[in-house]
Amino acid sequence: MVSNPSGYRSRDGFQWTKETGLQAGIPSLGVIRPSNNLPSTAQSELYDVVVIGGGYTGLTAIRDLAIAGYKVLLIEARDRIGGRSWSSNIDNYPYEMGGTWIHWNQPFVWRELFRYDLSTKIDISIAKEGGLNSEAVAKYDKMSLADRFAEVAHDMTPLERNMFEAFLSITCGSQTWEEASFFEFLRWWALMNYSYTDFIALGLTYKFQTGQSSLARGLFDEALATGNLTYVFDAPVTNVVDSADAVSVTVAPRGQPGAAAAATASYRARRGICTVPLNVLYKINFTPPLLGAKIEASKLGHVNRVSKVHAELANTELRSVGAFSWPSGKLTYGFGDGTTPAGNTHMVAFGSAHAGIHLQPEENIEDTLAAWQNLVGGEGRQVDIRRVVFHNWHKDEFAQGAWEWLRPGMSTKYLDPLRERQGNVLFASADWAMGWRGFIDGAIEDGGRAAKEIASEIPVASHANWRVPLRSPFVAKV
Repeated sequence: MVSNPSGYRSRDGFQWTKETGLQAGIPSLGVIRPSNNLPSTAQSELYDVVVIGGGYTGLTAIRDLAIAGYKVLLIEARDRIGGRSWSSNIDNYPYEMGGTWIHWNQPFVWRELFRYDLSTKIDISIAKEGGLNSEAVAKYDKMSLADRFAEVAHDMTPLERNMFEAFLSITCGSQTWEEASFFEFLRWWALMNYSYTDFIALGLTYKFQTGQSSLARGLFDEALATGNLTYVFDAPVTNVVDSADAVSVTVAPRGQPGAAAAATASYRARRGICTVPLNVLYKINFTPPLLGAKIEASKLGHVNRVSKVHAELANTELRSVGAFSWPSGKLTYGFGDGTTPAGNTHMVAFGSAHAGIHLQPEENIEDTLAAWQNLVGGEGRQVDIRRVVFHNWHKDEFAQGAWEWLRPGMSTKYLDPLRERQGNVLFASADWAMGWRGFIDGAIEDGGRAAKEIASEIPVASHANWRVPLRSPFVAKV
């Protein structure tokens, strides 16, 4: 149990029940209140580092820098931390809106579990059953999934082809096979030890009992406890200006529901770390301008438009079910993910964007309920749906897509430019991490890289506060 099992309500996400109908906004441990701790002198201060974005990349950077004694300012457009990995605790049960699953083969994540006493608080979603070289990258990065299907089509039966297409459709999230990189699949396959069994174990099995936001709170709370972190939420960044001696970041804050928006404000720091996702990076004005390759890559964007939808179902036998519905189902793949305190089955399902079949869950909740019935109900059998919870990443203005899946040719052409710093501004993201790119582990990896680079080149201020707690005050007392 966490000390606050529900958290404040975020404006993100949706929940449906029979009693309430569809409602926007769901509770999360990741919502930060008050929304800022800005001193009256904030706009005249010169911080050591300003970090744009409070996802796992930004959280890792602020934690590492704050405990090292740097004065850090975090600016986040949402009302919560976690970025594309966050959870909602509803009736003492966590629903994961984005990145969810973890594994000991993901070294950066596993280190953080022990740091925040979460190593014994892991659930199992699916019951367990009994490197590429540069020449290969250059060859296979040019290929799309359509190219690969053309090469191996004669080796697959119609049923095998159908199942594999369903699996790939919710892995890459693309609208066509032509726009999805085959190399991205090879990279995932290598990380998963070239095994479907390991893919399930590493990518879809282990998750936090208290929800992904409990780990995000660990990083945030440790940084805050040092006394070196200033933060402001509900503050989308509009402009970043890099001069010879400082980075200036301008925000146009969003007001709380029912309140007037705050005035535009600017903040300065010696260095900046931008963790804005690939698909929306180009929307921020940079001076000097972003490198042409950065802008080009961001406007192209990655292709993942997968929908992720949770359901609480009265049918207890569905806990062990895994189901595919392809090619016509709007929810393509789902499986039992847990049992709620009420004794109901929690299932999570993914919808494909392929061939124009794309579920927008909040636009027509009846359509979403029908998609669940189609996936797990079967002919003449209705499932009793008690609750539906989701976040539509496709329409999210600060993400514009789910986890990263690049287009053919993007890895070899754009990854180095995306990682390249510009003057006093560093760029870090799970979208271009070296290892588990597109995963939480990759976000932590790249946030740590950026923090280390800054720590190696500017001295720690004399006012450093070294009060570092052994654990997050937000993480559980059992």
